[in-house]
Amino acid sequence: MPKVSEDPAIRSLLNRMPLDIQTSFSDEQLTHLKIAIGARQWGNHAVDYRGVLGFFKYRYYFVLLAGRNKRNLSPGEQRMALCLQAIVLTIISLGVLAFTLLVLYLIKSALGINLIEGFSLGIWDWFKALFK
Repeated sequence: MPKVSEDPAIRSLLNRMPLDIQTSFSDEQLTHLKIAIGARQWGNHAVDYRGVLGFFKYRYYFVLLAGRNKRNLSPGEQRMALCLQAIVLTIISLGVLAFTLLVLYLIKSALGINLIEGFSLGIWDWFKALFK
């Protein structure tokens, strides 16, 4: 088991102290220091926006943090992430398919090809009206 004094958070804390103070802590004291400062470590986030809003006599703070999740997901979180990925992929696929069909329809209409005589969706007329 690695020594508590080798922990990156403890190392960072100790490096800001004079050498004689650094060596004066016992492993038990360092463990308690790690517990005390451990709750305050946020790490680096891609988005880290903090601010204060004042309303009348009250002030409210807000924090917006976003970044890559580096912790292991529970089985429930893994299922939810997989479900959300499937939903997002489905929506993107449907959007690409709809756009492709629209472009193909516009090309067909521009070439004057009628698949069903006397029937029109009106998309070609709408598209031409955009450029008048």
